Amino acid sequence: MVKPRQLGHLVLRVRDLEASEKWYSEVLGLHTTNKRPGQMIFMSARDDSSHELALVSVGEDAPGPEETRVGLYHFAWEMDSFDDLKALYDHMKARDVNIGGIGDHGVSIGVYLFDPDGNEIEIYHELPKSEWQVGEDGDLFRADYPRKLEEEPVTV
Repeated sequence: MVKPRQLGHLVLRVRDLEASEKWYSEVLGLHTTNKRPGQMIFMSARDDSSHELALVSVGEDAPGPEETRVGLYHFAWEMDSFDDLKALYDHMKARDVNIGGIGDHGVSIGVYLFDPDGNEIEIYHELPKSEWQVGEDGDLFRADYPRKLEEEPVTV
């Protein structure tokens, strides 16, 4: 069966295009590739892509995401390395970004945060497949990732 190569892009409805563009640029480092003033903004993390994220204006009074409704739970941006993830995490903490928590998924470790409209985003690093471990219960996502974003204090 023929199947897609990968997920290409995501389109988010946002209340304030300019505020969202600024947030995605300043917090995640995305750059704007195209604008349709008052309607849409296209953004990318890469230089060789038209966009991975498009923002569509729905107006200031639009309701936010709701946990009990069918639809998107979160979307994720993959980092090239754990060190890159740690650097971005430190950047987000310094900017007082709304961080929901850290998820250790064994094969990956991720930081969960929320954009200005309350959309949940994961920033993560995944180990190469050759390094994946399986948890005691056989669940791929229940092992421990080998590094931590928040190191325990050293006692002397």
